[in-house]
Amino acid sequence: MIVQPHILSKALDAGLSTGADFADIFVEETYSSMLSILGTKPNEAIVGTLYGAGIRLFFGHEVVYVTTNDLSEEGLVKAALNAAKSRGEGSAKKSMPLTQVPFDSIHTFGEKPWEMDRQKKFQWLNSLDQYARERSSLVTQVESGLNEKFQRVQIANSKGVMAYDERAYSRLRVTTYVEDNGTKESSSEDAGHMGTSEIYDQLNLKEMAYNTVDSAVGLTKAAFAPAGEMPVVIDNGFGGVIFHEACGHGLETTSVAKEASVFCGKLGQKIANECVTAIDDGTMTNGWGSLTLDDEGNRTKKTTLIDKGVLKSYIVDEMGSRQTGYDITGSGRRQSYKFAPASRMRNTYIAAGNDSFEDMIRDVDNGLYAKKMGGGSVNPGTGDYNFQVSEGYIIRNGRIEEMVKGACLIGRGIDTLGKITKVSNDLKLARGMCGSVSGSIPAAVGQPQLLVSSLMVGGRAK
Repeated sequence: MIVQPHILSKALDAGLSTGADFADIFVEETYSSMLSILGTKPNEAIVGTLYGAGIRLFFGHEVVYVTTNDLSEEGLVKAALNAAKSRGEGSAKKSMPLTQVPFDSIHTFGEKPWEMDRQKKFQWLNSLDQYARERSSLVTQVESGLNEKFQRVQIANSKGVMAYDERAYSRLRVTTYVEDNGTKESSSEDAGHMGTSEIYDQLNLKEMAYNTVDSAVGLTKAAFAPAGEMPVVIDNGFGGVIFHEACGHGLETTSVAKEASVFCGKLGQKIANECVTAIDDGTMTNGWGSLTLDDEGNRTKKTTLIDKGVLKSYIVDEMGSRQTGYDITGSGRRQSYKFAPASRMRNTYIAAGNDSFEDMIRDVDNGLYAKKMGGGSVNPGTGDYNFQVSEGYIIRNGRIEEMVKGACLIGRGIDTLGKITKVSNDLKLARGMCGSVSGSIPAAVGQPQLLVSSLMVGGRAK
């Protein structure tokens, strides 16, 4: 999949023919595969290829975006002209001569998804089912699946940039369902990276399956969590979803440029406890949310968002930079050519601190340990959030005690940042899919364990 430079230049010039001051083209070819088993039998095998291009024009701060599956010279020029004419008539401009950005990916990939034997993939999925069922007779059902994607993109713009990139993603997941005396529960685990699937030969799939069984069985015996305001220790890894949702989206210029974020106008101000440093890093080798180039052709970067409690940067794409004047951070991302890019997070996490997990537990007389976070809801404008705790434990007199279920954490992102009093040195990241105006993209969340001094816990009132 390569569109010749002279064709791209003609399409860019067609886009600039009615007065647009910027044009870019995003060409994509993506192979995707989704395999799953249910009840020890193959349940799903969906394989396909996505192929097309998106053409974007800027008229000041106004954006026109069109897509096409016709990647011939005639098809691209026609699509660009249609986009240009939809805005009206103005003075034609010319794009800069295209200069190829060297393809020097920081990531390493193994066998392409279509090169690996599909039966090998089903063996991984079947082994997860077998391990889960051998762990407990209470297991009633196991679902496991493998999603793979291999994406090739070509990007050109009127500033003279022409770039090529390759991205590969693979993610293995298992959900185990159990029933004990009429009480039904479930638990899930996943593993994945920006890379290809041979990694799963190196994983401990037995441990992964056992963890889901142990958690689900524990929930069948757990009492409901108490409700009220209390100290909460949030575990590392996916615990970072709260920062991602309640704070990260508010730091994207998608929100900031519209003044629809509580973080507007706060650069250089203290917005969190000084033990909090937050990073959005697109440069981690084979990181789930990493990129060599973003979907606008810009080099990805490691961006410090919050440094010792002080807001240092927003997450900025091409249009966000025009609207706000802030420097581009290499954060323009999209699900596919069917979406115009927007400022989006990559690998976003609270950095490791100096405290120990054991010390923060000892500091709590009566509180909650949120070991595993689930789904939730967030108001991106205010940062108000409500997140389920899928596995939690009571902390009593400085010790982790019995498991509880049904807990949720309720708060406001900017307030919670100020109540984080301890951050451990055990940083972990976890995989997620982030949805926003430019579609669903791979984004990693993460943090060390951290102690929030006071947080509203939704549970069952006594």
